[in-house]
Amino acid sequence: MDIKILAKVNGTPITSQDVENELRMLGQRAQEFNNPQGKEMILEQIINRKLFLLDAVKSGYEFNPQFKAELQKLKEDLLANFAITKAVENIKVTEEDTKKFYEENKDKMITPETVNASHILVDSEDKANEILTEINGGAITFEEAAKTNSTCPSSQNGGNLGEFTKGQMVPEFDKAVFEMKIGEIAGPVKTQFGYHLIKLNAKNEAKEIAYEEVKESIAIQLTTEKQQAAFKSKINQLKILYPVDKF
Repeated sequence: MDIKILAKVNGTPITSQDVENELRMLGQRAQEFNNPQGKEMILEQIINRKLFLLDAVKSGYEFNPQFKAELQKLKEDLLANFAITKAVENIKVTEEDTKKFYEENKDKMITPETVNASHILVDSEDKANEILTEINGGAITFEEAAKTNSTCPSSQNGGNLGEFTKGQMVPEFDKAVFEMKIGEIAGPVKTQFGYHLIKLNAKNEAKEIAYEEVKESIAIQLTTEKQQAAFKSKINQLKILYPVDKF
């Protein structure tokens, strides 16, 4: 990338690289400013900081007691954070560590059973039975009946609620749907919301999660745990060296 001088403040150049560096420091907000207008705003901010820096130097603010106190506080915070980083930087998690954790927790490495279901929600049992009779008689499909009769927002999708696990629906609905067979239509099922006709579209049995799928997340978890342990150990050592009195 060609580095261009975009401005000069008291003879000191500000380059396109300076703007790119500032852009990277914005993190997730970088995309918002990664355009000509946004980069112009960043350039103006850099110019403004340079101007205030020149003014601060000219005014001798670096010798101001308030500034000195703030600088000392900042220095202490940075130094403490650096020491914390040093205390945990050598923590490593090996392949052996992650495999051992996986084997010891295999009973938890399970994808729960899920179902995909649709429903029709109405305010009376008679209405639900009426619709069920029409569906069973072939006068209307379940999806058409949902669009026409259901008071649930899912009616726009033919009543489809998507995929969900046990415990995500109200108990009466939950119990009914997980006992159904694929393609079965059941109901009416009464809940606090009204009366439901339920159609089970698909069912996925619970299955074991492969090691490769969770290896990375296990490594992150173990690294965090080891770092926390190292941090606590270091704190305990430091308290022996430097007594702490709380009042």
